[in-house]
Parts: sequence; structure tokens; C-alpha cells
Amino acid sequence: MTSETSAAKIGILTVSDRASAGIYHDESGPAIEQFLRETLTSPWSPISRVVPDGVESVRDALIALADRDGCVLILTTGGTGPAPRDLTPEGTEAACAKMMPGFAELMRTESLKQVPTAILSRQTAGIRGRTLIVNLPGRPSSIRTCLQVVFPAVPYCLDLIGAPGLQTDPTRCKAFRPGK
Repeated sequence: MTSETSAAKIGILTVSDRASAGIYHDESGPAIEQFLRETLTSPWSPISRVVPDGVESVRDALIALADRDGCVLILTTGGTGPAPRDLTPEGTEAACAKMMPGFAELMRTESLKQVPTAILSRQTAGIRGRTLIVNLPGRPSSIRTCLQVVFPAVPYCLDLIGAPGLQTDPTRCKAFRPGK
């Protein structure tokens, strides 16, 4: 028997000046949630936020989702390009104690198979306490591409940092855990 209190909390943070102002309908956050609904078999609940671009807005939202809301995983979308207001990686680094560059390396490698401008992406990932934070691009199709390639490592990473475990549907995403 599972209850909402035993469900892992997963933060979905959309970073966009236009979406936070109501000028643009956020499609990226819902794309992340859809991927998680298709992939996870263990109980979880989303906590979605939309914030404007900026180091402080991203940092503060990530800290609140990790420390106050108790998210074990936070997936961000938007603000990872080279434009002046794209500051999600800086906000993520400010919120994290330990960076995990392998996530970004793999996402860019996979994205380069789709589009040559993937080299412009500045996604990153890091750890804050018992929370894994992963920056994703802003386009829903790119989000799916990136999540499909990195998500097999997410459950084991959460195990290693002492976060509640996540289980995946192996027909959708075969999570890798050494020795299993």
C-alpha cells in the first residue's frame, strides 16, 4: 500500500522569462512530467515551478525544492544556451555542493546526433544534499532525447547519495545498478 507521503518528490523547474510572465505557455515542464509518468513505476509526485531566467531565481528555486520541499530529483528545463539571460547552469552550480559533468557530456553527445547546434548547450548536473539536479534543454523533443540517454543512471545515482530509490519500467528505461 502506497501513500502520497511515501511517494518520491520530483521537482520540475521551468526557467523562462516569458513563461513566468504568462506570455508563453510552458510546454517543457509538462514534457518532463510525461516522460516520468511513462518511465517510473515507483510512487512519485511532481512539484512544478516556473521562474524567470537569472542566477538567483534558479538558485533559490532549486534550494527551496531540495531543502524545503524534499525533492530527491529536480529536472530543470530552459536557460542553458549562450544568450545573455540563459543562466540556469550558473544558478545550478550556486545551489550544488558537487557537480556531475558526465550527465552534460552524455546529453550533448546524444544531442549532437540530432542537431549540430547542440554544442551551444550548457546543461549541467549536480548534487545538493540528497538531491540530484539535472539541467535539460528547453525543447520538448530535446528533453526526451536527453532524458532517454541519462535516465538509466539516475536511480543508481540517487541510491549512492542516500535518496529514496526510484524504479523504472525496464521496457521504457532499463536503469543500471551494478551487480543487479
